[in-house]
Amino acid sequence: MDSRLLSISDLAETGRTGDVLLFRRRSLISRYGRGIHSHAAMIVFIAGLPMVAEIREWIGGRAITLKSELRRRPGAIDYYRVEPPNYDRLKASMAMLRKCGNGYNYWGVIGAAMLRLPIVNRWIRLELDDAISVDPWGPQFCSQAVASALRAGGVDAVHNLADKQTEPADLARSTALNFLGTLTL
Repeated sequence: MDSRLLSISDLAETGRTGDVLLFRRRSLISRYGRGIHSHAAMIVFIAGLPMVAEIREWIGGRAITLKSELRRRPGAIDYYRVEPPNYDRLKASMAMLRKCGNGYNYWGVIGAAMLRLPIVNRWIRLELDDAISVDPWGPQFCSQAVASALRAGGVDAVHNLADKQTEPADLARSTALNFLGTLTL
């Protein structure tokens, strides 16, 4: 990971609603997943205030201030710019905000984890088609929610992988996203 730091005050100039936040922390997802990130969220500016729109285990969908997240997780939040010119930031942000109040998709996380088991992954394959993915307005897990919100904005961030199979690390490797830096207060 690059060591560029981006202060919260820099976001007044560089931040854009609909960009992606990826969180680094030791967890089962980062340990057994495909990379170092364990959580995904979207930044949404509301009246100039940077908010984190996310779906969290035990909590569900919510929007909280970026400043409060940075106090809780200093140096652990990476900022990714969504690059494609056809990206509709407002549509993506609204799709993510509509998930606030929804529950967390525990069964989806369990299903994605099951695909890591050697015997199971021989019989069940990753789904590649977003068209057969789950209801975009029902319960989702974090990276599934971000992937479906990005798609609502016109960007399929992870080609050939259904939203319900998308992990935070898949978003980090997406060619549609560009790492700008790690956020600081």
